Amino acid sequence: MKKISIVYWSGTGNTEVMAQAVSKGAQDNCEVKLVTVEEATKEDILNADAVAIGCPSMGAEELEPEYMEPFIASFENIDLNNKPMILFGSYDWGDGEWMREWDERMKKYGANILEEGLIAHLTPEGEDLSKCEEIGKKLANA
Repeated sequence: MKKISIVYWSGTGNTEVMAQAVSKGAQDNCEVKLVTVEEATKEDILNADAVAIGCPSMGAEELEPEYMEPFIASFENIDLNNKPMILFGSYDWGDGEWMREWDERMKKYGANILEEGLIAHLTPEGEDLSKCEEIGKKLANA
């Protein structure tokens, strides 16, 4: 059975809602592990067949600095071997620069970014949640 890991950090709950919707989309015929970055290990990424990682935009369009940034940085010298991956997160202001930079960074680490990172303005609803489920299905079929 295909293993999918969904690792996320959420301050207000918006990115957590997105993570749950990604998980819902990936459920069919897959073993899905939904875990906060505080509880995640490198093995959650390395041992999965496909991965989704979620983090909202923080500060000047950056990753959350205490947990997510160190977790992501820990993969800098590890080749992710073309692992199928999709990034997602919510934001309040800006144009998604943090997500574009994060996509490029993960590509440099060897991830196979299946599609441009999914961003939702503030609280994800309707179409945003449908898109989250779609990327879950895409991971399940990767």
